[in-house]
Amino acid sequence: MIDAFRDLNPVAQALVATLFTWGLTALGAASVFLFKEVSRRVLDGMLGFAGGVMIAASYWSLLAPAIEMSEGMGIPSWFPPAVGFLLGGATLFCLDKVIPHLHIGYPDAAAEGVKTAWHRTTLLVLAITLHNAPEGLAVGVAFGALAADLPSATLMGAVALAIGIGIQNFPEGFAVAMPLRRVGVSRFKSFWYGQLSAVVEPIAGVLGALLVIWAQPILPYALAFAAGAMIFVVVEEVIPESQYEGNTDLATIGVMLGFTIMMALDVGLG
Repeated sequence: MIDAFRDLNPVAQALVATLFTWGLTALGAASVFLFKEVSRRVLDGMLGFAGGVMIAASYWSLLAPAIEMSEGMGIPSWFPPAVGFLLGGATLFCLDKVIPHLHIGYPDAAAEGVKTAWHRTTLLVLAITLHNAPEGLAVGVAFGALAADLPSATLMGAVALAIGIGIQNFPEGFAVAMPLRRVGVSRFKSFWYGQLSAVVEPIAGVLGALLVIWAQPILPYALAFAAGAMIFVVVEEVIPESQYEGNTDLATIGVMLGFTIMMALDVGLG
């Protein structure tokens, strides 16, 4: 199976990898078939864990390769990663201001983005979708970078990123589905909305891979762009959500564990 995956072109690899991350989101959402509710402390710990994974992935899987690829381009090696990182954050900032969404555990009055009459369920799904788009893009760019045949872009490094994103997607699917189930939404609908939040990942993954293959000179910028988008999501949404109910210690421990696991995955496999 590994050899068959290795023989695929980078776009197909990106698709398979993001289908995997989507599948783990669906697996997390499927928890509603086993439980009706979950402790908010557990949920906050899981959200912290997801944030830690995203922070570590942003550096080891995205920014570090971007810096290495920028050497020898005739410009300071920090310039492409800095520009890409800020553009990624700015893009998510704009989307955050425009797309209607509601963070987990927040009252309806705290909905962000353009004001709408959309149902709370839709707003919750859109919030997690904003989390997942940069993750799918990051995985796609990592696999697309393989086409450049650069020493800093390795198959196992891209696989490590996909595994890390998949691991932290499990609690994200759980985090969408369980609150819906708790307020009386049916098990199937709770599961459906939970997995739906990650549908964007295969789309973003394929687009990211195609983009960097088509325009390889932008590869360092694209890697850093994905990192900036993920860091924005972590600081703006994931960590504040994990600490909203006052479970700061548990959420912080989750961040530390997630960071360590993703770091070990990337260094060990990459």
